[in-house]
Amino acid sequence: MEIRRLVLPGPAVTPEDAERLDALCRDGPRPLWVVCAAGALAGAGLAEVDGLARLALAARRAGVRLSLDGAAPPLRVLLDLVGLVELLGQPEQREPPGGVQEGVQPDDLPL
Repeated sequence: MEIRRLVLPGPAVTPEDAERLDALCRDGPRPLWVVCAAGALAGAGLAEVDGLARLALAARRAGVRLSLDGAAPPLRVLLDLVGLVELLGQPEQREPPGGVQEGVQPDDLPL
């Protein structure tokens, strides 16, 4: 699997970051996964979430998966709250991880 790294210089995600992502996907062999180093992002607010959502959309259009590395805990919580948990490289909490089957206990049966 081809993995490339994109460093977000911070302090916020900018349109230039999406352009760099496009160039990264265009130049050379197309990566299957792009990992963004997000440690330099200064805040954990809606502006950061909006920028990251736009970056994720650009990655989806390019046909690659995008995930974040080094996101601060407040940003991780906010991404989870707005439904962008896939950027953290984790399965959504509403769905069990692949290969896991939910079991039913006898005590759980309705009366």
